[in-house]
Amino acid sequence: MPFPTEKDLLMAVCHFGHAKSKWNPKMSPYIYGVRKGIHIFDLMQTHEKLKEVCAALKELHDAGKVILFASTKQQSITSVESLGKRLNQPIVTSKWMPGLLTNWNTIKKRLQYYKDLQESFRTGEIAKYTKKEQTMLRKKLTKLDTALSGVAHMTSVPDALFVVDAVHNHVAVCEALTLKIPVYGICDSNANPDEFTNFVPANDDAVKSIELILKTIEEELLMGKGKESQQIDEQKVPTEATEEMVGF
Repeated sequence: MPFPTEKDLLMAVCHFGHAKSKWNPKMSPYIYGVRKGIHIFDLMQTHEKLKEVCAALKELHDAGKVILFASTKQQSITSVESLGKRLNQPIVTSKWMPGLLTNWNTIKKRLQYYKDLQESFRTGEIAKYTKKEQTMLRKKLTKLDTALSGVAHMTSVPDALFVVDAVHNHVAVCEALTLKIPVYGICDSNANPDEFTNFVPANDDAVKSIELILKTIEEELLMGKGKESQQIDEQKVPTEATEEMVGF
């Protein structure tokens, strides 16, 4: 899809911030004005910052780095799951497990237990337990699946974190900052921009706004891989054919 214009951002209500009384003054450079007590973002800056964030994430993704996308907001789950699946990147869409980053060694053991339990059910090895024990283990697996399925293939802490709502998922942001992991995301008018490596100043509550921003990131990162493959293919095309294709 084409990169969204300022009009596209407007149609997706990316310009609405929070009530003036709930803002973070550090977001003032990105605020255009106030309408009916609500802060309105300067969409020219939102547009430029979205380009910057996409470029930074694309560079990480193309280099094979791990980007953890986290958002436990109900209105963002579908978009985050789609993005994680298509980009093959880890995600957190249920409750953030405290220590997921800062207590990684313990979480890693929990992940291994989760995988072993999955394997037991897959192979039928679970049959060696009593029915009562099987029921208990199935309930445990369900809980672990909810909490860890999105990060099951992580082998170490991620190279970067992307959060949809830095206030709602502030524990995740704090853990990343503690480990000096770069933080990217959507920064609404109530969030602290100083906690981000780079961010998109925009509405992090409206479904349309979240969907547009995440879909743009998804497509831009996939396009990065696509361009690389295209360049390799074009090297195999004779010069005359290549010139004809580009209109020379």
